[in-house]
Amino acid sequence: MKIIILGAGVIGVATAWYLSQDGHEVTVVDRRDGVARETSFANAGLISPGHAYAWASPRAPWILLQSLYRKDTALRYHLRADPRMWSWSLRFLANCTAERNRHNTIVKLKLCLYSLQLLDPLRRDTGLAYNEETTRGCLFLFRDEAHYKTGVGNMAVLNDHGAGVRAISLDACIAMEPALAHMRDKLAGALHSPKDQSGDALIFSERLAEMCRESGVTFELERTVKSIETHGNHVIGLVTDRGPVSGDRYILALGSDSPLLARPIGVKLPIYPVKGYSLTIPIDGHRGAPIMGGVDEGNLIAFSRLGDKLRLTATADFAGYDTDHEPKDFAVMQRVAQELFPDGGAFERPDYWACLRPMTPDGPPIMSPSRYRNLWINSGHGHMGWTMACGAGRIVADLVTDRRPDIDVSGFSLERY
Repeated sequence: MKIIILGAGVIGVATAWYLSQDGHEVTVVDRRDGVARETSFANAGLISPGHAYAWASPRAPWILLQSLYRKDTALRYHLRADPRMWSWSLRFLANCTAERNRHNTIVKLKLCLYSLQLLDPLRRDTGLAYNEETTRGCLFLFRDEAHYKTGVGNMAVLNDHGAGVRAISLDACIAMEPALAHMRDKLAGALHSPKDQSGDALIFSERLAEMCRESGVTFELERTVKSIETHGNHVIGLVTDRGPVSGDRYILALGSDSPLLARPIGVKLPIYPVKGYSLTIPIDGHRGAPIMGGVDEGNLIAFSRLGDKLRLTATADFAGYDTDHEPKDFAVMQRVAQELFPDGGAFERPDYWACLRPMTPDGPPIMSPSRYRNLWINSGHGHMGWTMACGAGRIVADLVTDRRPDIDVSGFSLERY
């Protein structure tokens, strides 16, 4: 079949790879001049089933309420005259119960673990390299005893379904990550997720795209999709700024832009952008950069070492489709980074980035057929797109080609809304 994928982020590229391996004629359309130039460009770098918790939790409403009058919260909520934001927020609040949080976390975790099962042989069999760290796992650091006890309690839901997260002593933590030795008196405890990995999603996407091209995939870059044309219950083509594009089947993988294209054809996707910030520091011979990835849970700041760079990400900013940023937006992140890793890199030469994470109100992505018989959705992966990429690509490739996926996909259906 001739299959058109809208979107060349890590999700779209992974989907193209699996479809190409099945022998289909695949074209990927994207408005940017390269792959992975938006949400996948400078993310945390963590491939982390051990951090698969759904954001909608009993604590989330209080954090969002605080963000209306405080500027230092990890979640920031800006009141906007946007009906889509209000609708999404009401659905989010409905999922902030302990029962729903547990269910949604389990659904996300199963996809993350499945994705990891696919990533490892892909890397081994093809030699694909992306500044990966695959053997040490990730650390989750806690700064006060009460928060640490909560973290230990919360890991049960992950471990009941195969994550393997474990509490470790501070001595064990520092033995694993010597760069944290000076933090011994500032930490109350740590968790270790041995299955977790890290790597550069941009490099992965670029190199996988090259492998896709070698398998016959066409990338139509710098081509903006204006609208989707339909007739009856079928998509018949795309209107782009460089002429029409048509195929047999279509996959919508445009992240936060997916609902903007889907709404005019009557497909309502409960996906809303949540702005995230990343800070990239050149290591430049400094000897205090970490060798592992992890999360400072007290500040909700993720970190990873990606070759000769130190990457940090933080903040979930409900600010619509705005990606503007200025240095002051990164001040807390930079302060915490220098506290964690004072000799971690050239902090005087940071690179700043902001992107839009495509979030569903419950947490799991949408990987599902639509109301049109030849249009599928692969979007809404939120902050876990890099972790979920291979699994999401394989599942949607299976669905599009009428093959039963390896795992239960009922939790990702558009029909759940």
